Amino acid sequence: MNLVLLSAQPEQALWEIRESRQLQHLQQHLDLKVGDQLKVGIRQGKRYLTEVQAITAEQVLVKPIQELAIPEKLPVTLIVALPRPKVLRRLVMDSVTLGVEKLVLIHSYRVDKSYWQSPFLQQLDDYVTLGLEQAGDTIAPKIELYRRFKPFVEDVLSEWTMPESPSFVAHPYAQQGLPTVKTAHCQVLIGPEGGFIPYEVELLEKNGCQSFSLGNRILRTETAISYILGRLGI
Repeated sequence: MNLVLLSAQPEQALWEIRESRQLQHLQQHLDLKVGDQLKVGIRQGKRYLTEVQAITAEQVLVKPIQELAIPEKLPVTLIVALPRPKVLRRLVMDSVTLGVEKLVLIHSYRVDKSYWQSPFLQQLDDYVTLGLEQAGDTIAPKIELYRRFKPFVEDVLSEWTMPESPSFVAHPYAQQGLPTVKTAHCQVLIGPEGGFIPYEVELLEKNGCQSFSLGNRILRTETAISYILGRLGI
């Protein structure tokens, strides 16, 4: 945790940190003392350097002393075929930590329909919080879910795709490699384990997506996401 994230701006001069998970981290890993400085952010708001005023078993009181800059977002809409539930947690946290502006989870042929019933989908906000705390960020990306592939591609993605906001789909059998994006924003699509089927790739390309390959190594979904976002050069 590189930032203590509060859900709302406190009205009082001294701010209370009371959430048990955060208190446990502060007590076990930081050996916090009165007078220490601590980074605290307001969800969807500003980030501050604070000074610890008091510590008890139930709370830590801090006083804001300086406003800090918020890390810039990557101008990317990341679109991912819904992964296995255990992978979803890491995927959301890593995507938020890397700073994507929007995260979209979609269905595809190789996505097991049972994944959409997973309780993990009800916990996405918890994973977003962990990603923000890791990155020292306060602004959560927008998350959207689409359970039908073809309507999403034809009715939604086709509207997002334009010269100033191109869409790219990772496909191991594409001829071109990962592009360097020269636009202000783009969409990047990552398929499920096993990749998009040929029909899906054809539909994506028909609706304006450009396919690219990451080479002859087949990567796990979460590995591909980190690799691609690090290489885009936006």
